[in-house]
Amino acid sequence: MRLNTLKRAAVAFALALPGAAIATVVAAPAAHADGCYTWQRTLYQGRSGSDVRQLQIRVAGWAAYRSVVHVDGVYGPETTAAVKRFQAAYGLRADGVAGPQTFNKLYQLQDNDCSTAHFSYRELDGGCGQGGFSGGPLSATSTKANATRTMWKLEALRHKLGDRPLYVRSGFRSTSCNRQVGGASKSQHLYGTAADVVSGGATLCQVARAARSDGFSGIYGPGYPGHSNHVHVDSRRENTSDGLANTTSWSAPNCGVR
Repeated sequence: MRLNTLKRAAVAFALALPGAAIATVVAAPAAHADGCYTWQRTLYQGRSGSDVRQLQIRVAGWAAYRSVVHVDGVYGPETTAAVKRFQAAYGLRADGVAGPQTFNKLYQLQDNDCSTAHFSYRELDGGCGQGGFSGGPLSATSTKANATRTMWKLEALRHKLGDRPLYVRSGFRSTSCNRQVGGASKSQHLYGTAADVVSGGATLCQVARAARSDGFSGIYGPGYPGHSNHVHVDSRRENTSDGLANTTSWSAPNCGVR
């Protein structure tokens, strides 16, 4: 509003000058919609590129049951279906086309540091207090990128639970931290691809069941040894850095999740 007032004042001043040509007021370029990432074009099936990859990261939590959204930069049927689920969940037109309305909702769900609206890097980086996503088998940059992808899946899980609070008890762990807490030698926590969570309102079984359609290929909860007070979720199928032939592994027997 202040910019428009200044424009009007500048034009009035120019008109008031005898013999002066009317100055052309050039509008400032549009500001970026978001400090983290801004899409510059509408995306739909058949398109590809880094902007598609950024979209896939953000809708990965809207995968089909027992499936994942591959972050490969190719807008195929899998991505289209995930976008439709995201759109429907937030009351948008569910056509599978990512345009201004879809992007605006995504902007609302992320902060300028690229964390999501309801989760922070500090929360995902609580590995025995070391911080910085360092000390694991991957570089801090790669680990943080994995943690960002984990956050987006957690954001989707939170929404599916009626937007009830979801708290991360354990996220990334450095190698020394993982050893200290007795974690598995190839724990997904080492890579930033896992989180142990509890909910402020939903039962652990509700969390475990909802996670099955959230892009998580690893789910452990009540009934699995050592998981009676939290639900572990991870993206092991997408982790190509641990040297394992990862497949979907779910076990929360008390919740009917297998």
